[in-house]
Amino acid sequence: MPLKPNVLEDLGRDHSLPPPQFKAKIYSDQDSITLEDESGRIKLVGQKLLSTHLVTGVIVAALGMETPGGEFEVIDICFADLAPFAEQYATGNNGMDVDSGATQPDEYLAVVSGLSIGTEPKAGAQIQMLVEYLSGEVGGHDDQTVASQITRLIIAGNSLSSVAETENGTEEDDKKPKKLSTVTPSDISPHPNSILSAHLHDLASALPVHILPGPDDPSGAILPQQPFPRAMFSGATNFETFHPETNPVWLRLRCGTDEQSSSKGSSSPRPPVTRSVLVTSGQPVLDMFKYLPTPPFTLVSIAELTLKWRHIAPTAPDTLWCHPYYERDPFVLRETPDVYIIGGMSEFATTLVGAEQDGKRKRSRQCRLVLLPSFTETGMLVLINMRTLDVRCVKFGVEGLSAGGGQAEIPEEDAMQEG
Repeated sequence: MPLKPNVLEDLGRDHSLPPPQFKAKIYSDQDSITLEDESGRIKLVGQKLLSTHLVTGVIVAALGMETPGGEFEVIDICFADLAPFAEQYATGNNGMDVDSGATQPDEYLAVVSGLSIGTEPKAGAQIQMLVEYLSGEVGGHDDQTVASQITRLIIAGNSLSSVAETENGTEEDDKKPKKLSTVTPSDISPHPNSILSAHLHDLASALPVHILPGPDDPSGAILPQQPFPRAMFSGATNFETFHPETNPVWLRLRCGTDEQSSSKGSSSPRPPVTRSVLVTSGQPVLDMFKYLPTPPFTLVSIAELTLKWRHIAPTAPDTLWCHPYYERDPFVLRETPDVYIIGGMSEFATTLVGAEQDGKRKRSRQCRLVLLPSFTETGMLVLINMRTLDVRCVKFGVEGLSAGGGQAEIPEEDAMQEG
């Protein structure tokens, strides 16, 4: 791939050579596909490849023959497809309870990304509304009823703003003459970490909170990113419900309890369900987005491909930094999660993966894929029903801000079903 970043260009930058122009996409018509195994490499050719878009690091099986020129002409190509679900963690027939007439209330997992504390002072009002909503302190009867059913919050990266975003002024402003007595008001929060710590303290006192580092957060850029030091959030660390996590992270979340399911007077008992949840802050999907043309590929379609490839970060360590691993690749999917959450995306999207026919039988388990946009830009909080895997969105907004407010519109098949 001629447009792919090159280490020699980085060395040239260190010697004061002009830096290369940033490219949003690194694919071109001159790209070639090479299949590699323990024996060596061979170039792949054939019409089949025109309809198959790949990225570096994907594991495939290719059927074909070697040409006289030493190339491999591909007749057919296939991927691993979805990994098995963790059946031992599910309860009931297929691990999904859709009995809307049951007396036991649903439980929701709240997920958000891109709080970006430190850049927009006006966005602080939205974040405060979010904290009060999750604490059950604002809203009408319906809002407080839904908030009371939220059992956990996951913050998927970019909780603090990056250094580049906090720089004041533009290039044109720098060229203007400045008066000695002129004082430019700053839009930067002087204590973003203290503000985030205070919000986490309020949230952790109300419900369990899991926070992941993202590309804009003060954390190492190499994947897997390590958890935030608990000393960063002195107030929240006093609660056992506060959980700094790695990026990415696997979680096992239990919905309901045995006591609730066997309670007397329950006309339709609902057994407890354990869900496997995979959360990332979005770096792998954004890196793969550079390899593929848009359209037809979108962020949600690329995220869906990672499940079928059974690898959430195939481009690491080629164009995505990661720690070296010699015996076990932590990004390989040995099981398909029930919920796959990706933060740091440009827009909200959701779909169910695994609903297609699997041979002669239809899969009984599905994976809920959710892409989270920046909360600072959209004011969006996503709620996932842990029993039915349905999704609903809540938007927070203040008059004068662009994020808006109210209920967000989502596809009809993804809307929450209420009994």
